[in-house]
Amino acid sequence: MLIEMRIKGLMIDPINNMPMIILKDVEGKNVLPIWVGVFEANAIALQIEKITTPRPMTHDLLKNILTKMNAKVDKIAITELKNNTYYALIFLNVNGREVTIDSRPSDAIALALRTSSPIFVEQSVIEQAKSPELAEESPDAEKIKKWFEKLKAEDISKYKM
Repeated sequence: MLIEMRIKGLMIDPINNMPMIILKDVEGKNVLPIWVGVFEANAIALQIEKITTPRPMTHDLLKNILTKMNAKVDKIAITELKNNTYYALIFLNVNGREVTIDSRPSDAIALALRTSSPIFVEQSVIEQAKSPELAEESPDAEKIKKWFEKLKAEDISKYKM
């Protein structure tokens, strides 16, 4: 089952000093942190802050290509979590036909922001992200888990990019 999510924040994880996207479901019940690379975080931050660049960035280029080809991004979905890696799909409508494209979540989210498309996460991914087995694989996992559990909505701005 797909759960609609919104971007709650984009911040720096103070333990690993890595950017992360915080997704929260529209009902406010589930939160999903996704660690991303610096360049991907920058592409997302530019769109969140409505900053235009003199030339199209990669995700702007993708949007422009899709527009010229009369393709529309219907939604993006984070569909799997395998070996601490998230997987996503971009659902396109091309002349009334659904086309699904494999993507990294960060690229899918950056494109969704640029096309005002909804972001979904498979419920099983949210459940799997909470599982204790996932936490055991990272040496800082326990610190991150404790920090994240204590994180309040107003704290997100402290760690904002």
